[in-house]
Amino acid sequence: MQSLQEKASEWSGVATSDAFAIDETNLFESLGGKQPFIDLSTNFYTRVYDDEEEWFRSIFANSKKEDAIQNQYEFFIQRMGGPPLFSQRRGHPALIARHRPFPVTREAAERWLHHMQLALDATSTIDPDSKLKMFYFFLMVRHTAYFLVAGNEMTRQGQGVACKHAASKPAS
Repeated sequence: MQSLQEKASEWSGVATSDAFAIDETNLFESLGGKQPFIDLSTNFYTRVYDDEEEWFRSIFANSKKEDAIQNQYEFFIQRMGGPPLFSQRRGHPALIARHRPFPVTREAAERWLHHMQLALDATSTIDPDSKLKMFYFFLMVRHTAYFLVAGNEMTRQGQGVACKHAASKPAS
């Protein structure tokens, strides 16, 4: 049986080692703090909430735009070397569990990625070098998106899923 990471890599076309290359840099520091992440998330969710496809907008219909923006920028800040704002406010990111209520399909993942690429291109507070690094990270988001798709499918099939970032509990 394939692991969740292997399945996500197969479906996304992104090697697991590439998907986690962002761990080798600190974009939070190089970008000078949180504002570029706020700008990126605002650009992204403006596009999402204005999407011409009703099926895609409906995924976000029960979420307030301001909350979605904050959740995303806090997660990105935490993931890209900044303080653990997301975890302090909401607990462990637990991406699969948090996205389980939403129809995370391959089509939805590709639409999400389309908007993220456009938002990154339009965010002027991110310098070209950091944009390149973030481009590679968001290219790797394809891996994360398919990680969510695979996790949802494996959970529905009754298979257990484990996240490499989950805290391990000591043996009793």
